[in-house]
Amino acid sequence: MKKKVFALAMFLTSVLPGAEAIADEAYKTPLFDGFEGENFSREGGLYYKDNAEQRAGSVEFDRTGGRDGKGALKLSVRSGCNVSADSCSERAEIWERPELRVPYFTPVWYGFSVKFADPIPQDDHRYLIAQWKREIDPGAPGDFSPFLALRLRKGRLFATVEANHFAPVSEQPKGMPAKCGPGQTPVWMRPDTNQMRALVATDANWGPEDGTLFNACTDKIEIIDRGNRLPTPDSGWIDFAIMTKPGPDGTGRIEIFANDKWIVTIKGYIGHNDPPLGDNQYFKFGPYRAAAEGEWTLYYDNFRRSLNKSDVLGPDAARLVE
Repeated sequence: MKKKVFALAMFLTSVLPGAEAIADEAYKTPLFDGFEGENFSREGGLYYKDNAEQRAGSVEFDRTGGRDGKGALKLSVRSGCNVSADSCSERAEIWERPELRVPYFTPVWYGFSVKFADPIPQDDHRYLIAQWKREIDPGAPGDFSPFLALRLRKGRLFATVEANHFAPVSEQPKGMPAKCGPGQTPVWMRPDTNQMRALVATDANWGPEDGTLFNACTDKIEIIDRGNRLPTPDSGWIDFAIMTKPGPDGTGRIEIFANDKWIVTIKGYIGHNDPPLGDNQYFKFGPYRAAAEGEWTLYYDNFRRSLNKSDVLGPDAARLVE
């Protein structure tokens, strides 16, 4: 039945000028892709965006590389930029189709499994494996960072949340990690772009020296520690289940699970509300880095998206969340 609803929405959107109401409802249909075939499944709503930034990337449907020994998506980036060119990026990212994007303030659950291929980058560089953003209207000025991102630095896995800039509660000198009190969260302040980036979750290998970029504290973003750290990149397959509900007015909430363990809840000012931004949130995953040498490969499996947590979380984990 779900396949029929999805196909009907896509068909009417393409051929009927009066189908806007049905198209607007398309985001409510659960999506899933196990990457078992030779291309993206119709039920998954995913595609590889072919543009200049992605020319350093490659996509392969690996028939035996999956978490269950079946299909997986193998995504790689190779050196394509001058290593001194900070403005150049190398990507192999998979996007949600625009007509299926979820309204910005709507809570939605995403799930996917990821495995880091060897070698795992150990340099102090910008690496992302997944990111959630708000649409930017065509031609609008500004460069807005993802409101949620899963990142890698020096071989450590961590998560960040972005919000509009607020004056910090306290701030340490540049290069010194923040000293935050109860109810406060370490952030990297960027007033020149009206943004601040919060450090919200880390793996077990993360140390104080890894957080020196986050030298200020904010009380606009609250982290509820659920007693678990992110898995380390060398631990094999990691299955993420994440709920996103942006709220630049202070009503935001994010839930992060990994391997059925509840990692953190994030509440407060999440995301951006600047005038040129669009109506929807969107998700993309795959290796993304600033200019670097060598090849970097990730495997992905079991993508799912739903407004219903039970379609994404396992039954025991689903019972934990209100």
